Amino acid sequence: MARNPERRTALLDAAIQVLADEGARGLTFRAVDACAGVPTGTSSNYFRDRDQVLSEVADRIFVRLTPEPGVIETAMLPAPSRALVFELMRQVAQRLAAERTCYLGLFELRLEAVRRPELRTQLTKVLRGDLDVNIRGHLEAGMPGDADTVRLLYFALTGLLLDHFTVPGLHGDRDLDDLIETVVTRIVPEA
Repeated sequence: MARNPERRTALLDAAIQVLADEGARGLTFRAVDACAGVPTGTSSNYFRDRDQVLSEVADRIFVRLTPEPGVIETAMLPAPSRALVFELMRQVAQRLAAERTCYLGLFELRLEAVRRPELRTQLTKVLRGDLDVNIRGHLEAGMPGDADTVRLLYFALTGLLLDHFTVPGLHGDRDLDDLIETVVTRIVPEA
């Protein structure tokens, strides 16, 4: 297996793009190579098989979706409140919209995980870790609500973003921020 970490990362980013553009069925070594602009056969030198690509893509997506250092700390400066929860949810939605390809790739991975137990195990681990970090952060910050509040916000934001990216006209003229504010108001108790 080849050992150039920058090229490996570029190939994973290309795989994410292929997932977003073509779906999991379109994810082939040849498609990844073409998207990355490298010679045919390059990705097969970095990954033993398609399952390895899918598994590593899950990790790479979360690396790309992780905010820059200091962003969370700065966002958490105001006192814990429902308004702060709304602002944080809005920022998450903006970050995910900016990384639309990653989020669409993640949807494709979820669908592919239904048919691939190894991928399901990996994706569950990654998603559970992310959810656990969010729950712990919410509770440690003294935000209103409990662990189930965070889970409900997670369910709601996941569904809102699925609609936003796949059928954007579904909610008529309501913009994403308005929908997020409604979700937060209905789920998060007053502090």
